[in-house]
Amino acid sequence: MFERKMIVTRRDILLGSAALLVAGNGAAAAPAPQVQPFGAWKSPVTSDMLTVGNVSLSMPRIDGDNVYWLEGRPQEQGRTVLMRRLASGVIEEVTPAPANARTRVHEYGGGAYAVSRGKAVYANFTDQRLYIAGKAAALTEEAALRYADFIFDHKRDRLISVREDHREKGNTVNCLVAVSLSDGTQKILAEGHDFFSSPRLSPDGSRLAWLSWNHPDMPWDATTLRVADILPDGSLGAPAIVAGGAAESVFQPEWSPKGELHFISDRSGWWNLYRLRGGKAEALNPQEAEFGLPQWVFGMSTYGFDKTGRILCSCSVKGRSRLLVLEPDGGRVREIATGYDDIGSLQVGPDWCVFLGAGPTEPRVLARLSFTDDAVEILQRSGDRPIGPEFVSVPEAIEFPTEGGLTAHAYFYPPRNPDFAAPPGGKPPLLVLAHGGPTGAASSSFSLNIQYWTSRGFAVVDVNYGGSSGYGRAYRQRLNGKWGIVDVDDSVNAARYLVKTGRVAENALAIRGGSAGGYTTLAALTFRDCFKAGASYFGIGDLETLARDTHKFESRYLDRLVGPYPAAQKTYYERSPVHFVDRLHCPMILFQGLDDEVVPPNQAKDMYDAVKAKGLPVAMLTFEHEGHGFRRAETIRRAQEAELYFYGKVFGFTPADAIEPVPM
Repeated sequence: MFERKMIVTRRDILLGSAALLVAGNGAAAAPAPQVQPFGAWKSPVTSDMLTVGNVSLSMPRIDGDNVYWLEGRPQEQGRTVLMRRLASGVIEEVTPAPANARTRVHEYGGGAYAVSRGKAVYANFTDQRLYIAGKAAALTEEAALRYADFIFDHKRDRLISVREDHREKGNTVNCLVAVSLSDGTQKILAEGHDFFSSPRLSPDGSRLAWLSWNHPDMPWDATTLRVADILPDGSLGAPAIVAGGAAESVFQPEWSPKGELHFISDRSGWWNLYRLRGGKAEALNPQEAEFGLPQWVFGMSTYGFDKTGRILCSCSVKGRSRLLVLEPDGGRVREIATGYDDIGSLQVGPDWCVFLGAGPTEPRVLARLSFTDDAVEILQRSGDRPIGPEFVSVPEAIEFPTEGGLTAHAYFYPPRNPDFAAPPGGKPPLLVLAHGGPTGAASSSFSLNIQYWTSRGFAVVDVNYGGSSGYGRAYRQRLNGKWGIVDVDDSVNAARYLVKTGRVAENALAIRGGSAGGYTTLAALTFRDCFKAGASYFGIGDLETLARDTHKFESRYLDRLVGPYPAAQKTYYERSPVHFVDRLHCPMILFQGLDDEVVPPNQAKDMYDAVKAKGLPVAMLTFEHEGHGFRRAETIRRAQEAELYFYGKVFGFTPADAIEPVPM
């Protein structure tokens, strides 16, 4: 893998600005690259390209010969549209404007629609009610009730759904409910736990499996898998615990066509696939690979069954996805070459499957794969790659030493623009990216956002610091009790490794991140003397405020990452950047949505006021009608350009773009 990437990179360089362009019978020398400082290169990647013509693709589903999925559209104020592709190839909207298929359960949502036998039901973002596609009236009436991860129970003409009850202020209640498809009446099926997910009906409709967990656990820490019979009146019998527990995370229960329950568990230290047979869990194809994912959103899927009972599954090995065909009784395993390094949201039909695929040089697509010949057909694209391959910086997977004699992981992107060269002897500035979560992961998938920077002369390193998913349970648990330490150390050590190996400039290091990555950014700027600038997107400056004010899903998350609150109040104080602005030594810029329910706007305001009071250069941009994660085209454009403008002021270059100044 490493060798192939290096060959591609060198070949692309030779075919770029340094090569001769051969045309017809003669050869013409390529124009000499213009010499400009790093950061000042004129890029073909404009801020408009980050939104215009691009959509986000998520949650594909198969219904007969038709394929459904969700499209997030920045140009429509971030509206999420349920789409359908017919067997004829015709693509159509199932939920025309102003419908917005998005749920706020856990605030992060996911699992916002279900489709079966031609009928689609979705949660509408504006009022959080359930609607049957094609009908104007809502199926549910109480706006304080939210729904997610619902499935059809055709035998009883109802949905089975996760429900989040906000009717009593300060007491959010989660449960599993049945919702009548005829009149919207509801019956609670399971309650008594803090959280529920993944309700799954057996093929004959007689049993229900589901996951639950309680504070202070998050679903990647500990979940329990239960199964219960469905009684004649539609309620559930006494549930039996079949997997999970205090030190086991179970993910995606599914029934095989024969009615055998399968699930993914990290009991071995890795999220592997298991089958329940004879009351015992059997490991299917155990290996040091991740078949599961952290359940930040509902509706995730990494495996399914074809008509013969074979299992199609995707897994990740050191950040690279593989698509496998597993015959559970014969033990045979075959890998299918798809051409994609990142495979997600796998859905399996009788003799074909669909998935979201991406690679280092191509944007994400919705793809269909035939089991007959392993042929891949692209059904929908998130957007075209608006630049030629000569401008694309291909990531290199790197491992680097970090604290405690350990190794951490990242993807490194060198600057790439054949039209420009830096002055002799210069080295590029480095942007260190800290992903969110913090139990998330950086991937090698093509990102126009990253190419925006590399094509202007920046180097970028996307860090999978300790705590990231994709490298096993032990790697995830490196962050337990050490948030604000391990993630910061790994981000700093990634930068130092690239300085030491001579690939970036030591005096032009910056760090940026959003949400939990915003906290890592602020902590790195405050508690370490490494970076010269930073950009925080809806980041956390005060851990105590977050522990007190955030929503239910994450309200005890910090118990593991920092310590129980308020017992560990001293630790919360000591790791909160807002209290130690006196240690800051460099400029920062903050971006914040005013409707953010996950990280309230006062977090950014308090940090801004503290830095301003110290007299350091600081800027803050706030955006109305934006929540946790920017969705509107105008917001995305403004934030990206403002960040570039900010780095230009800090590192002493003038961007080639015409940018509205940012007050500092």
